[in-house]
Amino acid sequence: MKDIPPEQSLIEYPSLFPIKVMGLNAEGFTAAVVSIARQFDPDFDDATVQTRPSKGNTYLGVTITVTATSREQLDELYRTLSTHPLVKVVL
Repeated sequence: MKDIPPEQSLIEYPSLFPIKVMGLNAEGFTAAVVSIARQFDPDFDDATVQTRPSKGNTYLGVTITVTATSREQLDELYRTLSTHPLVKVVL
């Protein structure tokens, strides 16, 4: 991936950055997402967590808001979330 110079970034750092994670509506899914968020944002606030089950209740959408401090932090957070076995999509 090509590095974008900070002056060309559309995101100002630090900033609050919402991330939507969709996965199986299974026990431990939300806790796993929160645990990963805390690895990248030690001050992560649980109050920012929003959940929404799918119509059939098979999947769960979890929106977290992290304090983004760099493009590298966000890239690694997305990679870590995407590789979790319960996660289907990260937006």
